Amino acid sequence: MKLGKFNRRRFLLAALVAAAAPGLAAADAKWLEPGWVKTRRLRLGTGKPTHRLVHFTDVHHKGDRAYLVSVVKKINALSPDLVCFTGDLIEDPQHLPEALELFAGIKSPVYGVPGNHDFWSHASFDAMAKGFAATGGAWLMDDQRVIADGKLCLLGATCLSAKQKPLVPPKTTRNIFLMHYPAWVKRLGTQKYDLLLAGHSHGGQVRLPFYGPIFLPFGVDEYDLGLFHTGSGPLYVGAGIGWFPVPIRFNCRPEITVVEI
Repeated sequence: MKLGKFNRRRFLLAALVAAAAPGLAAADAKWLEPGWVKTRRLRLGTGKPTHRLVHFTDVHHKGDRAYLVSVVKKINALSPDLVCFTGDLIEDPQHLPEALELFAGIKSPVYGVPGNHDFWSHASFDAMAKGFAATGGAWLMDDQRVIADGKLCLLGATCLSAKQKPLVPPKTTRNIFLMHYPAWVKRLGTQKYDLLLAGHSHGGQVRLPFYGPIFLPFGVDEYDLGLFHTGSGPLYVGAGIGWFPVPIRFNCRPEITVVEI
């Protein structure tokens, strides 16, 4: 079949794009997306929001100071009432002092819970608790804090034991539950929360179009990325800031999330 001029050009362009696509995808995954932080926005409920928070997770700080500084600047530019962090601050305890130093630059109270890598690192949780408290927030080890003149409660779980009873939220506040593993929502029984936040999945780091993540860690199940409506309340799973075990992301940029409730 003879191709016309337009069709021939179109054919050649398509062939060139197809040939270049693997290389472009690899370059994106390695050099572009891992440090290209996006800001997601989420509004829950009806009427005028009364609380504005930023959620971020899975920093996995390995000494990239400039990158974490840029994340802190993005958070501060959003002027949240509070910041929620859902685990995996570090992998190696040598990076904890710098991570906490940079977290101290966040201009809103930071409330956080540990992730599996925080436990595995054997880093000082006392130092983490002091660092988060210095921001005006708290390191929540199966604990809770009532804030905002008694209008809001932050509850944080360590997710250490399946036999552990769920934290019971107050009945007079809006309640935000922090956990590292998204699938932990299935262990909360009949407890209800206004918002649940989790991380751990990294969104899979590599997500193929029309397929989704090619790999997910334990403790995620179907809650890989984004907003899910569960029996315990709306659950948001963040894509994370850092990476593990390899520094690649594809179709899954690191993110911070602004939530208004």
